Amino acid sequence: MKNLLFITIALLCSVSIYAQSYQPAVESLKYSVNYKWGLINKQAGIVTLTTHDFKDGLFKSTLVGRSATWADKFYTVRDTLMGTMMTRTMEPVFYEKVSHEGGEFRRDIIKYDRTKGDSIIGNCDRWRQRKKDKEVVYSQNLLKATGMTLDMLSSFYYMRQIDYTSMKPGDSVTTNIFSGNQVEILKITYLKNENVEIDNTNYDTYYIKFSFTSKGGQKSSDDMFAWISTDKNRIPVMLLGNLPIGSIRCYYQP
Repeated sequence: MKNLLFITIALLCSVSIYAQSYQPAVESLKYSVNYKWGLINKQAGIVTLTTHDFKDGLFKSTLVGRSATWADKFYTVRDTLMGTMMTRTMEPVFYEKVSHEGGEFRRDIIKYDRTKGDSIIGNCDRWRQRKKDKEVVYSQNLLKATGMTLDMLSSFYYMRQIDYTSMKPGDSVTTNIFSGNQVEILKITYLKNENVEIDNTNYDTYYIKFSFTSKGGQKSSDDMFAWISTDKNRIPVMLLGNLPIGSIRCYYQP
């Protein structure tokens, strides 16, 4: 359950491979988050992503997720992500995550500085309160990268912009991703075109894989997978991520 939102959205070196038919627009996407383990396949939560407030070459996004009532008994999730991005490139200028997970509180705010050429600086303010803590602990962190740099929210839009039609199976795109306390490398690999069925609706999709490594090259989390519609809307209709026990599958609910 801890990875519920990260799998949903982020499941996401500079690149210039863009799908010219996709442009962000005002929309609200809803997802059912299911937990699967053996014969168990049960809705574990819901996520809603809203794209809004287009102005001066920027747009805003808000993602809200929560665990289902039955899942609250094991691990409660109440998360909100907010961000401002550049409409043309999906690069973030502001990012905030507020999470209540398993009785712990976390808040991250990243403000991006791109005034020094190709260098990206993320000024990160962090608040933490673990179960055993009586007070909220505040800290600051400075993140640095060179080239295309995203966060968990902007990566959801960036992966929709890639021109998979110009790629062959096994081709990949690599970008930096700020995760709050460190800089990771996100590699998005195109696997193949695949037709998937969700709630009796068939979708033609691009099937892709996400791999995450730290700056030292060490794998920082398990691979994740996404199926993105091939139409101009480029909607991620299904996402998959593994947990220590079972897996989380996210299904688009039109």
